[in-house]
Amino acid sequence: MRRLPVYLLLDTSGSMYGEPIEAVKNGVQTLVSTLRSDPYALETAYISIITFNSSAQQIAPLTELASFQPPVIDASGCTALGEALNLLAQKVDTEIVKTTAEVKGDWKPIVFIMTDGEPTDDLQKGLNEFRKRKFGMVVACAAGQGANTNTLKQITENVVQLDTADSATIKAFFKWVSASISTGSQKVEDTHGDVATMSELPPPPPEVNIVV
Repeated sequence: MRRLPVYLLLDTSGSMYGEPIEAVKNGVQTLVSTLRSDPYALETAYISIITFNSSAQQIAPLTELASFQPPVIDASGCTALGEALNLLAQKVDTEIVKTTAEVKGDWKPIVFIMTDGEPTDDLQKGLNEFRKRKFGMVVACAAGQGANTNTLKQITENVVQLDTADSATIKAFFKWVSASISTGSQKVEDTHGDVATMSELPPPPPEVNIVV
């Protein structure tokens, strides 16, 4: 079975403390339970979570949905987004099965990045590594007005913005992410193709604005 790897890169810096980080925790729980009720996603989707604050760490390795346990997520420190992109590149190298003449490898990973601020480390260094890898779809989310959508546009064309980082808005974002993953898992089952553009995802809810 070819897997559809999904990487969530979540900002857990100090500015996310309180309601935003609680909303992210609940969002991850909702995402997993929603996807488990989708037979396509249950069969193909594998989830990993990378968090970034003063450093980046993979707090959940690529795990099939059925046995995924939402990890402990806390907020503190700075915003090492560059390091998170670098770590993502490394994990893609070690966790993704590549297609060869003999083996159909995994589908190209889908990546969702969520941050509420500017990177505090060397973004370019992480970007350089990130760009050397192939991804099916990368969506970056600016949570609230403190995040710079121009910075996120350097990572991907697919940028969305939340007006606020409150629980209702973050919940709406995670619901949309789970719908997007469902669409992706169905698409790879039906067409044997990777999800590539925003237009192939379900339309986002009113709380999630597409940045053009």
